[in-house]
Amino acid sequence: MIVKPQLAQLGLFDAKVPRYTSYPTAPHFSNDVGPSLYGDWISGIKPGSSVSLYIHVPFCRRLCWFCACRTQGTQTDNPVIAYVDVLKAELDLLAAHLPEGVTLSRLHWGGGTPTLLNPDLMRELATRILGVVPLGPDAEFSVEIDPNEIDEGRLDALAESGMNRASIGVQDFDDEIQKTIGRIQSYDTTRKAVEMIRARGISSLNADILYGLPHQTKAKMTESVQKLLSLSPDRVALYGYAHVPWMAKRQQLIPSDALPTPEERLDLFDTARRLFLWDNYAEIGIDHFATQDDGLTHALNAGRLKRNFQGYTDDQAEVLIGVGASSISRFPQGYAQNAPATSAHTKAIREGRFSTSRGHLFKDQDVLRGRLIEALMCDFRIDTADILRDHDVTAAELQTMYDAANETFDGLLSITKDGLFIPPEARALTRMIARSFDAYDLSKAGHSSAI
Repeated sequence: MIVKPQLAQLGLFDAKVPRYTSYPTAPHFSNDVGPSLYGDWISGIKPGSSVSLYIHVPFCRRLCWFCACRTQGTQTDNPVIAYVDVLKAELDLLAAHLPEGVTLSRLHWGGGTPTLLNPDLMRELATRILGVVPLGPDAEFSVEIDPNEIDEGRLDALAESGMNRASIGVQDFDDEIQKTIGRIQSYDTTRKAVEMIRARGISSLNADILYGLPHQTKAKMTESVQKLLSLSPDRVALYGYAHVPWMAKRQQLIPSDALPTPEERLDLFDTARRLFLWDNYAEIGIDHFATQDDGLTHALNAGRLKRNFQGYTDDQAEVLIGVGASSISRFPQGYAQNAPATSAHTKAIREGRFSTSRGHLFKDQDVLRGRLIEALMCDFRIDTADILRDHDVTAAELQTMYDAANETFDGLLSITKDGLFIPPEARALTRMIARSFDAYDLSKAGHSSAI
């Protein structure tokens, strides 16, 4: 059994490492990928195939202090209405490049707060999206819903448009913590939103909850998780709060001296984890939990679990297209990111071109190393036979990588003829172990705590 002193010796409580929702990570993107190449990649999608689509809405009625997402506040609908017009124009550009017969396996609206759109805007946007890329068989249409920014009319519009999975952010239910992070959202408000969602036949519900928040204790964590469990979410993302005030200026409003220590963060995570497991949720990767009949659990058991910018997924589509300012797309050839600033994105689209401002063209061992990291993050193991079958690498080269990683972690990993395995007691180190397979210089970017 690995104990805290050993984890400390291995650097868990000091390390800053990527979350590895992509490889290479976004700080390593460059201007090698622009609008022309992005358009070529879209045109090169196989006709009749399935793709995923992410729609980014970067507006919020209020800016929560804890959030590090690229968002902007608005108290009126005018900028939102103008932005939806830009999204529709971008979708028209996409339609001009897409091959015939392409359908959606996943459609996700994120932000920001996509539910600040009024019902008519929601219907207009959904109609335009599905007119360009219709939903395929067993497709999933999910929307991030702010319980403070939702009502019957907007939920009717989303349900009528085909939404069949909803995602709510909880963070924490404790009053003191909510005030400290600038996110007031009562349990009753959240419960009412969930009841409205369920009443419309939307049976699939995701929820996000954070550990590592200011003033958070094991007792408060326990109470918040139990309240969340009373809402019966199908999936839960248990994310560690990333305090990066040098990057997200609004986090400077959060008192650093009220934050738990890294050792306390681990205790908070373990407290929540035990509660989810006791309630018979399956453990999905490093920070997700799902009911036994959820698609993530089936994907995990079948060895089909994937990881993308939204976290863990059962989506098997090779292409993810991001629409909207700052959205990132993934293709077999690499990554492409739209202009982060809404103004720059809008200007490009109105001029009739994609706003692609940077990205990454896969080269050398990018795809191989990305798969090794994804396997560790999803399954805590690397299957040598699978890697040799799918990638241009020798068994000897893989063994060298395995040995180097194991040496870094004092021989804690298990290496057999079948592959490399992270034992359960060492899984807190997973992101650090994944870093051992990362060929890029991590000093170029600030990353979040390893725990």
